[in-house]
Amino acid sequence: MMYGSSGSPSKRGLALGYEAQICILRPSMHARRANMTVRFQDLYGFIVEGYVDDVKVLKEVRERMRQQGRVWWALEASKAKKKSTVPDSYYNDLISAVEDKVTSATRQIDHDLPRTFPGHPWLDTAEGHAALRRVLVGYSFRDSDVGYCQGLNYVAALLLLVMKTEEDAFWMLAVLLEDVLVNDCYTNNLSGCHVDQRVFKDLLTKKCWRIAAHLDALEFDVSLVCTEWFLCLFSKSLPSETTLRVWDILFCEGANVLFNVALAIFKMNEEKLLLTHHVGDVINVIQRSTHHLFDPDELLTVAFNKIGNMTTTTILKQRKKQAPAVMAELHQRLKRLSSSTALEHNHIHRKPFKQGGIGDTTDARKLWAKNSAIE
Repeated sequence: MMYGSSGSPSKRGLALGYEAQICILRPSMHARRANMTVRFQDLYGFIVEGYVDDVKVLKEVRERMRQQGRVWWALEASKAKKKSTVPDSYYNDLISAVEDKVTSATRQIDHDLPRTFPGHPWLDTAEGHAALRRVLVGYSFRDSDVGYCQGLNYVAALLLLVMKTEEDAFWMLAVLLEDVLVNDCYTNNLSGCHVDQRVFKDLLTKKCWRIAAHLDALEFDVSLVCTEWFLCLFSKSLPSETTLRVWDILFCEGANVLFNVALAIFKMNEEKLLLTHHVGDVINVIQRSTHHLFDPDELLTVAFNKIGNMTTTTILKQRKKQAPAVMAELHQRLKRLSSSTALEHNHIHRKPFKQGGIGDTTDARKLWAKNSAIE
């Protein structure tokens, strides 16, 4: 089952269709008064849990009604296809051409498919896995510089649930990677992601200095939570409807939105974070908060009213400032990996009866990227 819609139904028809798809387990009055946790299915089939009262239910229904406004995503996908000046059959031709090809990217994709939103009623099926694989493998051949990076599986999966067709999901992934995000975020050594972590740490110090000082005292590295946020574009951390509201703004305003949202999550948990004593406590506070951020308006209000807007120009200047240090670190790491590989290679050749080991064709950047991947 594809979690999209076809044709051009009326607003009332859309609303009725959404309501027919969604099964909400409304808590009893006793459960509401006892503040008990209840489980329910959101618009895109994900099972979530939280404290749900009548006001919350109405807010969720209102959010679903707003989904009809996401029709413009399909228009963006169509524009991306036209911009690429490719024939109408491009996607189908691409998928057919690469169907039986095996690369390091396709092997990693096959490994990640069952780990992408396990338990989802459509994604975690043979049909869902096949659709996700086609989108990811297809894009890995479209852009060999990106290929495939762990994190893209979650992004592409959510796009599949939102878009009307698999091809539209492919083109929206192309819009994200080619027009919206900085082009080095998903490259082989993840240099852009590391630059973003440094930029975020500086912004946290400027915008939330009390939190930053406390986390420094705990020796907490913000990349422990932010790497996943930036690579998965919050799709693995926030409820799906909240994630998609963030993506609405992301498509319109660019990657700077990710920094606003990330700062807002820390800001919303300031008092709790200041009471933490260990790194594990910080992670628990952040994860509990993100998993229960069902109200996107609350998050976005903090992100743009309390944090303040940051332009793309501002972020690009910060990235330019941090990039040399990151590239120097990556260069040193590459040298260490290359040295380690050479030593291992020599050791193997001194003992020819030993089998296995790392050959001299090993790409150290790939090893580093693999070790830094999202589990």
